[in-house]
Amino acid sequence: MPSEKEVKSVLNKTKRRDPWFLDDYTVNLYSGCSFNCLFCYIRGSKYGTHMERSLNVKINSIEILERQLHHRAKKGQQGIVVLSSATDPYLQFEQKYQLTRQAIQLLLKYRFPVHIITRSDLILRDIDLLAEIDAKAVIPADLKDKLKRGVIISFSFSMLDDKTARIFEPGATPPSVRLNTLQKIRDSNFLSGVSMMPLLPFISDTTESLHLMFSSFKKAGANYVMPATLTLFGQGKSDSKTLVFRAVQKHYPELLPKYEKYFANSYEMPKYYCDAFYRKMKELAGEYGLPDRVLQS
Repeated sequence: MPSEKEVKSVLNKTKRRDPWFLDDYTVNLYSGCSFNCLFCYIRGSKYGTHMERSLNVKINSIEILERQLHHRAKKGQQGIVVLSSATDPYLQFEQKYQLTRQAIQLLLKYRFPVHIITRSDLILRDIDLLAEIDAKAVIPADLKDKLKRGVIISFSFSMLDDKTARIFEPGATPPSVRLNTLQKIRDSNFLSGVSMMPLLPFISDTTESLHLMFSSFKKAGANYVMPATLTLFGQGKSDSKTLVFRAVQKHYPELLPKYEKYFANSYEMPKYYCDAFYRKMKELAGEYGLPDRVLQS
């Protein structure tokens, strides 16, 4: 079971709005993550090898969030709130604690727009509240000409194959279920798409895999697809680089030398790979008619 802790702040104002996620604020109601994705950028000794074992529930976060939202709304400072930036808002424990649902109720009360980023199907539980936010949220003044909706929903995918997902994201909702959930969300007329981050070199970034992903997301009705390359950090036993290398060695041993070469002196893929990757993504975005941003400049 997760630990419970109290916090002094939960609504974080960003220094600048990210062009992908459009975050004016971020909210994380949990710390740690039961999805336990090996490639997660927040990994490290703080959370250990099995992140779900160090999960914390910010037990007083709703009380604190209401206070902070009220303060911002009184000043007319409604902005896009991202749920969540450092963990998933729909972890398995959300069914018990319902912090995300309570937070969404507050966002509706104070008319804040929201961008939800998730690997879960539990979001379907909150369609009723999200539909109200979609219609009633106050859109930031500088986005009013581009954004006509109060809710953005992005589903995270690193692969479509459920078997591969069990290796690299063992606690997450299977991609097949996620894809079906994306379809249901789009059928409910929400602005929704895919955060295709990160793709795994030679595993989910192959030509065959990419065409399957883009065609599947197009069929599901995605409004956009935001792809990004893999980053790996650290040398400790619970760091992403160590865990991904171990998984590659076990399940894709022929690829390990390539991973070791690419990440020998950096946390990110080489420039020549990244340049080719984003050229290919632009090509696929055009071929399938899927923008690579929520909002086009």
